[in-house]
Amino acid sequence: MKFIVSSSALLKQLQQISGVINANTVLPILEDFLFEVEKNKLTVIATDLETVMKVQLEVEAKESGKVCIPAKILIDSLKNIADQPLTFNIDKHFSVELTSDNGKYKVMGENPDNFPKEPANDETTSFTVPSSALVRAINKTLFAVSNDDLRPAMTGVFFEMDKKGLQFVATDAHRLVRYKRTDVSCPKTDSLIVPKKPLNLLKSALPDNQDEIRISYNSNHLFVQHGSTQMSCRLIDARFPDYKVVIPADNPYKLVVSRNDFQGALRRVSIFSNKSTNQVVLNIQGSELQLTAQDVDFSFEGNERMKCQYDGEDLAIAFNARFLIEMLAATDSDEVRMELSTPTKAGLIKPTEQDDNEEVLMLVMPLMLNS
Repeated sequence: MKFIVSSSALLKQLQQISGVINANTVLPILEDFLFEVEKNKLTVIATDLETVMKVQLEVEAKESGKVCIPAKILIDSLKNIADQPLTFNIDKHFSVELTSDNGKYKVMGENPDNFPKEPANDETTSFTVPSSALVRAINKTLFAVSNDDLRPAMTGVFFEMDKKGLQFVATDAHRLVRYKRTDVSCPKTDSLIVPKKPLNLLKSALPDNQDEIRISYNSNHLFVQHGSTQMSCRLIDARFPDYKVVIPADNPYKLVVSRNDFQGALRRVSIFSNKSTNQVVLNIQGSELQLTAQDVDFSFEGNERMKCQYDGEDLAIAFNARFLIEMLAATDSDEVRMELSTPTKAGLIKPTEQDDNEEVLMLVMPLMLNS
């Protein structure tokens, strides 16, 4: 089998899917890309058994065939070859010879029959969503996903579908993010949990524009298609916690602050906080917010004052500063509104301005105040 392909076009596509490949895998063949050539079309597939990504690109080929090529050496060599047509020659023993304008490189491929089969895309329910909407949803929820493998349901993002819209929820039991889109209509009321890794891969593979993304799912897998790029992943088989019960219905105290100023103050003050809790105390009185952090073990202390708009009784409440900083980073508006009630009840963070067809709600649990 022989085919000719642009080196830069191939590198770009391979980099898009190479994130699927794990460094230390059990099966050596999982360190390879599967190349399939048919009628001037090259399909390249990468998998880690849970997630499969594939891309297609045009090539010059007289015949069809398949081969597995080690991913790392192929990407490393393509990075160092200037943009030019590359000729791939594969013999019957799966030996691969690359020929460029002034070089020849050989690598031993593997038998494509040993490459894992991808999941069948059957009995699926499908809907479409704008690419930018999916990218935004992932960016706004992924940081709140849990890394605790003992609670598998929380290690992914919960998708809730119905005819009125699509909702994404992520939580690690200390904080929760709910992101709603009302410009997407799903065929039926349904829900599923998508693992973190495939969402991370999608985030970097999808463009932030209005391209149409096709999402399909069945009881075990999610399938996502954008142009010539496709991804499928196994869903997390677990029950997502009933998150609605932890969202407080009424938090009467409202605090409005500049997002950038608040984030900057938290970053500076949290340097002086206890490294295991990252605790920063918010003291709110009238139109002044005071942030205080201390690490008693080292006699570190930091505090800052800033202006705010506040409607409520004076309040002292403590939070993990890292959680607040990450939540503020996932917000777009210039100002954020915090809705609070008592020092032991969850606080809500909402942007003061939102697009017509989206709604973001973030919840963060307080820490015990050091008396």
